[in-house]
Amino acid sequence: MPRLRHAILGVGGIGGLIGASLARWDDPVTAVVRREALASYPERLKLESPLGNFSVPVARSAEVPPVDVLWIAVKATQLADSLGALTHPESVKAIVPLLNGITHLDLLRTKYGHDKVIAATIAVESERVAPGHIIHRSPFARLSVSSAGRPLLASTLDEFQKMGFECRFLDDEATLMWSKIVFLAPIALATTAFNQPVGGVMSDPERQAEWQACVRETCAVAVAEGAKVDADAVLAGMAKMPYDMRSSMQKDVEQGNRPELDAIAGPIIRNGDRLGIEIMATKRLLSAVAARVLAWPPGRIGLS
Repeated sequence: MPRLRHAILGVGGIGGLIGASLARWDDPVTAVVRREALASYPERLKLESPLGNFSVPVARSAEVPPVDVLWIAVKATQLADSLGALTHPESVKAIVPLLNGITHLDLLRTKYGHDKVIAATIAVESERVAPGHIIHRSPFARLSVSSAGRPLLASTLDEFQKMGFECRFLDDEATLMWSKIVFLAPIALATTAFNQPVGGVMSDPERQAEWQACVRETCAVAVAEGAKVDADAVLAGMAKMPYDMRSSMQKDVEQGNRPELDAIAGPIIRNGDRLGIEIMATKRLLSAVAARVLAWPPGRIGLS
């Protein structure tokens, strides 16, 4: 069977992990990078991971070439600008976005067609420490994909699984997308609001109570939106997370980068208010994060 051709738009912590893993199996992989960075971008992706340490060659381009799968792994705040690299969408068979949140699916499907965009999520702590150099820090990497992608991506997910990823196809898109939000949003908001890793949130009774309330509120909204999630199961899963784990939102705020507040908290706030569901803990955490951002010194990249 011929190998699938892949392009990675957003070769950061997530995109770099995906791209390096695909290239390790000899799938043709193109890293799509900014035109001004193209000449100096490394010819290889270097991955340090609990699943293995290796360096693999990749092609590089400022535009998305003809491929079977385009993996989009930019920050939600960068999505609109990054799509300028997709100059010939007809030459791409499928688009798999791994962004935080939900609203990006409507944007991409309106632009490129519903059938071309395959819903997917990833749960992992992975960070780009230099161009082409990725460190996967969490002991897990969980990739979930809509069953609509099974005909094209079944063999790819098999390869991810052999490497050590936890992979699954889901029929229910609401459950697929909200299952990540109910896990990600409370952790991202709490770790950033309190400026603590997971262990610092869970070890303090007041912080833990606020985080748990946010989980229950988010799950209530998710269930009302048709997702099959259980707050007690989410809390039990979070209790097993590494205590030194830090969220990408927390890192963004520390580094002066614009956090993905709308992508991560927006679906909870908007749908909660629309449905009349009390989401006071979520709003308090969001306000605390926003206060940290607004306190940045002049010259740092604030919220737009």
